Amino acid sequence: MSHEARNLQWLLQSFVEEVPGVRSVAVVSSDGLPLISSHSAASAAGQDPSGADPALPAPRRAPGKAAGAHRGDLAAVVSGLASLTVGAAKLMDGGRVRQTTVAMADGALFVMSISDGSLLGVHGGPDCDMSVIAYHMALFVGRAGHVLTPALRTELRHALESAR
Repeated sequence: MSHEARNLQWLLQSFVEEVPGVRSVAVVSSDGLPLISSHSAASAAGQDPSGADPALPAPRRAPGKAAGAHRGDLAAVVSGLASLTVGAAKLMDGGRVRQTTVAMADGALFVMSISDGSLLGVHGGPDCDMSVIAYHMALFVGRAGHVLTPALRTELRHALESAR
């Protein structure tokens, strides 16, 4: 794995470990394909890939869903939500969507654009501080945005596919 890919994995894993209330994180390409997630970064770092923070209550899940399955769905939700908000912004002449936040009874979902059209999605727990997460997302986007070259996106896709 390239130096840039390892740096991005480190940034992502640091985000999950250092920002209180974060349950999982995913970076999704502009065409909706997952590039890297906190699950894949934890696996690459030799950590528990479940990503579960023992200090947080376990998230509710739909009947029949395995524990941790929502992490695999995060990229799809991020992509779909981003598409919906871009469409809404066009209808309302609102300009470019910079960030989307969904507050739920048992957590929050945040989506932020990265400079190359990729998206950063964060699933926060029920007690997360939304302003702290948004601040750290902006820092991550600033640090990672210039690194996500077409070559790195291709490398991350291949690494994610081979890990499955």
